[in-house]
Amino acid sequence: MILHICPAADWTGETYRAASLDTLGFVHCSDPGTTALPANALYAGRTDLVLLEIDPARLGVPVRWEEGSPPHPAGVWFPHVYGAIRPEAVVAVHPFPPQPDGMFRLPEALANR
Repeated sequence: MILHICPAADWTGETYRAASLDTLGFVHCSDPGTTALPANALYAGRTDLVLLEIDPARLGVPVRWEEGSPPHPAGVWFPHVYGAIRPEAVVAVHPFPPQPDGMFRLPEALANR
């Protein structure tokens, strides 16, 4: 399973193209252990986000584990999806609200697996 953070309004249940697909050639994703890193660095306090839970085997496009863009100071690698995300690859959509302090934590539905 990999995860993608996006505004709830951007997920329509149809093929999804993040802006980074056009600018960088891939869609940024994370795994359950690293999701809070980009969420807290880029989206602190935002209340309009969801997590797309993606089955990489259903994507039909390459997924490569690579350094972040920009690279994470701790050398963490992230999954990058080299193509649009097909709706059949999204196995669940999870609300992704921040904690009261504005920071993010993996939703319990995903953390308890």
